[in-house]
Amino acid sequence: MRRTAVRPAALATARLDLLPLLPEHADEMGPVLADPALHAFTGGAPLSREALRARYERLAAGSPDPAVVWANWVLRLRGPGRLVGTVQATIVPDDGLAELAWVVGVPWQGNGFASEAARALSAWLEGLQVGRLVAHVRPGHAASAAVAVARACGLRPTGHRRDGEVRWQSPGRAGAHA
Repeated sequence: MRRTAVRPAALATARLDLLPLLPEHADEMGPVLADPALHAFTGGAPLSREALRARYERLAAGSPDPAVVWANWVLRLRGPGRLVGTVQATIVPDDGLAELAWVVGVPWQGNGFASEAARALSAWLEGLQVGRLVAHVRPGHAASAAVAVARACGLRPTGHRRDGEVRWQSPGRAGAHA
């Protein structure tokens, strides 16, 4: 897989449109990410609109490391048409590895949106022949149902921890590194 060939494509699920992240999404995503409860496990605080736009500009520009691809989407809920979260993959094509992450705003949590988006992302990565998916989940992070999302992607917990988070990955590859 060549880096230049990997670009986030628009994806769709039963209830969501996954749109490649653009800097202008910051205006609508700011309020979605503003709840301090989202940062209880990840640390930090909500970003200002300007800081979020600058972050999205960096993400949309791509990784400065030519061996790594950043693929980021916003989640647009059909019907109301509003953004409710994000999903992302940090892909290392030469290793056939992608690390997944997801965030859904507090008012939309508990509706299965993260699992739905993560499954769509996993299927997209499978089409790219990415063979190993990884996510890091903080134990006890029930508020985001991170364990259910990781399981929905076909990931299983390993015995490895990083910064207090359990590494989850594709079955049969518990000894693999990243």
